[in-house]
Amino acid sequence: MTTPPFIADAPADLIRAMGIGANTKQTGDAAPDVTVLDSQGKPVRLPDQWSAGPLVVVFFRGGWCNYCNLQLRDWQMHHEALRRSGATLLAISPQAPETSTATTEANGLAFPVLSDSNLTAANAFGIAFTFPPELVEYFAEIGTDVPVLNGNGLWTLPVPATYLIDKRGVIQYANVEPDYRTRPNPCETLLALERTTR
Repeated sequence: MTTPPFIADAPADLIRAMGIGANTKQTGDAAPDVTVLDSQGKPVRLPDQWSAGPLVVVFFRGGWCNYCNLQLRDWQMHHEALRRSGATLLAISPQAPETSTATTEANGLAFPVLSDSNLTAANAFGIAFTFPPELVEYFAEIGTDVPVLNGNGLWTLPVPATYLIDKRGVIQYANVEPDYRTRPNPCETLLALERTTR
């Protein structure tokens, strides 16, 4: 029996088949105590961020992903409204700190882009997945060398996810989507923030 060729639209189906999403952090869960790095390589501990007020965390695949860049620019358009609500926005990817700087500059972002190259945060939120062989082959063919781009030697990425965490460290909104082409509108998070701060 011949194995059907890998189709570019199939990654989301593959990721779902792997069970990604079954054990992710969801609304009502306690957010994990994890530390990521800023663009200078300095540690940023998430509890320190949410203790100062509501925290929005956006996990994205990397600056090489056009869908991610569109999402980050969309958040930039809503960033001021988020700040007026007293919330902080952090974007996190597994790319190296220096690459985070490039992503910030390329998209004109006013919020921090942080590095989780050891995937501690992605694993703690339950959204990290390791590529199956066919996905490795596909990404290699299109010239996206994830292990090199992230500097960690791993064919591992986070599933795109958005979380709203309150001052107690409780997740008030969670959106985890295996289909990287589908991202929630920031307005959904802003509405959840409004309900949280009433």
